[in-house]
Amino acid sequence: MRLYSFCLVLCLSLYLNSIEFVVNARRHHGSTFLHPVKVIAFTLTYFFDASHMKKGLIFDMDGVLIDAMPFHAEAMKIAIKEETKHDIDKKIVYLLEGLPGSKLVKEIFKREHIVENIDDKLAEKISKRKKQIFKEIQNSKPIEGARELIHDLKSCGCLKAVVSGSSKEEIENVLDENIGSNSFDLVISGDDLKEGEGKPDPRPFQTALQRMNIKPSQAIIVENSPLGVEAANNAGIPFIVTLNNTPLDVSSDFVFLMRLDEHERKSRIFKDTKTARSFLMDWCCK
Repeated sequence: MRLYSFCLVLCLSLYLNSIEFVVNARRHHGSTFLHPVKVIAFTLTYFFDASHMKKGLIFDMDGVLIDAMPFHAEAMKIAIKEETKHDIDKKIVYLLEGLPGSKLVKEIFKREHIVENIDDKLAEKISKRKKQIFKEIQNSKPIEGARELIHDLKSCGCLKAVVSGSSKEEIENVLDENIGSNSFDLVISGDDLKEGEGKPDPRPFQTALQRMNIKPSQAIIVENSPLGVEAANNAGIPFIVTLNNTPLDVSSDFVFLMRLDEHERKSRIFKDTKTARSFLMDWCCK
């Protein structure tokens, strides 16, 4: 009886999916007449290639999973003051989060009107000093709800990636201390990218998609910064924003979000990672 029921369900499933198979096969083979062998081959490929069923979440690390941004901002402020005696507004570090090292320093100098042009040597020196200070002062903790979210997502079989401009060593050390780097299927670091390929360049996220072997429509990016949002949009990947403890203002600092209509904008913005949990679990597990 059980075998009969199984066969009945299997036949019904095949019948209900037959229209989709035919449409997809015609699209692939460009013919209105389908040879039975081609149909069988396409059907078997469809069932045994699970790539069309995969989903992936791509997380920024700092400010989304790990509460490290206050230490990054303070480290940059100290490093710049040591060289220039200039006190920067730490908010600018949040605003430009995602830019690679020396490029970030140059943009801060430009926006803070410290000097007209900063040479590459000084920018690199300040960038390296900032990293050193960060290691000395950082006492990062998980963002509230982040550890629980990553743990609960294990039950869904959803791929999980971290994309950050930090070095691979730094990312893995921070994750191991707070969440566990082995909780993620993939880590894309600044070491994996060419010089200058930080956000808002789409390539960090595109690299994650390629290595997870999924399409943009099969992923969601979880970001917290304006440049991260721009990078997600440039990559053509759906995204949400978890604000957490950012000092940035959505209406004045997230320029791209303000181009969206009000309903879409509200559906993408979450107060924090904790309140985004239900949305991410529903999307991953369904």
